[in-house]
Amino acid sequence: MIHKYKLCGYNVVLDVNSGGVHLVDELTYDMLDNIAPPLAKVCPENVVEKLSRFYNKEDILSCYEEILEAYQEKILFSEDDYEKYANHAVASPIKAMCLNIAHDCNLRCEYCFASTGDFGEGRKLMTFETGKKAIDFLLNMSGDRENLELDFFGGEPLMNFETVKKIVEYARSREKEYGKHFRFTITTNGMLLTDDKIEFINREMSNVVLSIDGRKEVNDRMRKRVDGSGSYDKIVPMYKKLVQQRGDKEYYVRGTYTKYNIDFSNDVFSLLDEGFDQISVEPVMSDSNEPYAITEADLPAIFKEYENLMNKIVEHEKTGKKFNFFHFMLDLDQGPCAIKRLRGCGCGNDYVAITPDGDIYPCHQFVGMEEYKMGNLDDETFNLDMKADFAKAHIYSKPDCRNCWAKFYCSGGCNANNYQYAGDIRKSHKLSCEIEKKRLECAIVLKAIRMEKD
Repeated sequence: MIHKYKLCGYNVVLDVNSGGVHLVDELTYDMLDNIAPPLAKVCPENVVEKLSRFYNKEDILSCYEEILEAYQEKILFSEDDYEKYANHAVASPIKAMCLNIAHDCNLRCEYCFASTGDFGEGRKLMTFETGKKAIDFLLNMSGDRENLELDFFGGEPLMNFETVKKIVEYARSREKEYGKHFRFTITTNGMLLTDDKIEFINREMSNVVLSIDGRKEVNDRMRKRVDGSGSYDKIVPMYKKLVQQRGDKEYYVRGTYTKYNIDFSNDVFSLLDEGFDQISVEPVMSDSNEPYAITEADLPAIFKEYENLMNKIVEHEKTGKKFNFFHFMLDLDQGPCAIKRLRGCGCGNDYVAITPDGDIYPCHQFVGMEEYKMGNLDDETFNLDMKADFAKAHIYSKPDCRNCWAKFYCSGGCNANNYQYAGDIRKSHKLSCEIEKKRLECAIVLKAIRMEKD
């Protein structure tokens, strides 16, 4: 399978199964519309005749020989070697966990998927005892995995920060005994950041996600305090302090865009102007009846804006400065491992979420959906059948993904979005798919531009 498209003056051909990217001339681009595997040793006469109206015959024959060589080297029209392994490498230990340390929040973000922090289950904080049980669960379910990931999430985790510190201390105390190493992440809205919290986060957290939507007017329209006032002026100075003191440890500022800020490239560069160089601005998926909801009618404008952002990044890099935009970060040399290419984040299989009540869900976005409750720490229950079902929720069990050119990059998309908006974890959420494919096309061209300059 190949995917071909034109963007910014480039003719791009992606060999889906090998991951090879080819920048080709017009003749090659046109010829690929007229041939299909298995390729003959010589260019078919009907192809020569058709293309001869536009190109020289010798050039056509020479071009075909080059395509044939790439085909024989299995970097063009390569076969899919992944499907036969899809259902054989499904059993996986749990290696990552999201701790919903606080089902409460001090902001009232209009688009919040977690019902402004309580996930529809009432405002509550996780106790240290539940946190300890969660750590023990992860240690005992992690098999031979040495490196474990634990995300502190909410609501707003800083509302329960003393418990965060105790859980980190407890987890560290068990590392040597189990031969494990924890890698902690925390996501915060920044409203409760103080110097002592920044010091702890920068010491203990391998990564930190700083929530902010971009420009002040965009952020304060959606990310409001309980009293309705904005949060931008409060959080930006503390974010800057945290980042300045963080050194070379990972972080990123995470923004969102809705119908209200389809011009989100301006939010990306607004965050850059504030001094942040690790940036994510992602679409909000919501009920189409919401006034801020992105719909299919917005796709042309969104596609244009991703191209606009790509061009802005190219112009910015001409100054010798660079920054990372999360959705344009694409490794065309190595790429993710085979399992990740098949089933993405691993939710419900090697990744789970824990609520303050000790309930276990496939991920934080499934929390509150009783049909996807996997068990409870207090009851010592865990639904292994559901875990096995999520393990088999890979790109070959999702009909829309099987023949999609982007399947090895999006890995089947977000299971929670698929369920919430398409009714089944194996049914693709079309809106998310279209946006993802456009981001990938831009990311590939951006990579090509950078390689040309290097």
